[in-house]
Amino acid sequence: MNQRERMLAGLPYDSFQDGLPEDRAKAKILCKKINEADTYDTDEIARHLDALLGAHKEQYFIEPPFRCDYGWNISVGECFYANYNLSVLDCAPVTIGDRVLIGPNVCLTTAGHPIYPRSRSKYEYAFPITIGNDVWIGANVVVNPGVTIGDGTVIGSGSVVTKDIPAGVVAAGNPCRVLREITEADRSLYYKDKPFDVEDY
Repeated sequence: MNQRERMLAGLPYDSFQDGLPEDRAKAKILCKKINEADTYDTDEIARHLDALLGAHKEQYFIEPPFRCDYGWNISVGECFYANYNLSVLDCAPVTIGDRVLIGPNVCLTTAGHPIYPRSRSKYEYAFPITIGNDVWIGANVVVNPGVTIGDGTVIGSGSVVTKDIPAGVVAAGNPCRVLREITEADRSLYYKDKPFDVEDY
């Protein structure tokens, strides 16, 4: 088993062998093109994103600047939107569902390192991140390796998500924890106790 195979199998691996540095270099080139494109040339940005990501639906957008390790390990769904400064360490698969919103300065990191210093100097590991449909991740959130976030959930800004979060809840904090369920009562409110004055949703 080579180091790329070990990485994808969730085993300790050396990230400087078996084509991994070359793949990261390709991703850096495409990220540079995305980040240096004219802000208003969304077609050019989308073209480079299409070339970078492993899988995507028809309608999605990631606001530059954007960074990732490989790109080919990222899959995004329909109507996915990520705001500025999304960083994705996609050493393991990162799977994002439909209609997901990600706020600015979010980090999705599948990568980690052993605690023991000598081990940490040579090896790393990676476990997948899965984000369900209709999820909203607020600004400045960190999602750690191996985490799954269920459908319809909201992750409050500044959270550090260290374990799975179920579907249909509001969760926040460091470490992130469930605060409450999302209920039908939430339908009539747009922010805290402020009621909607529109009905086209």
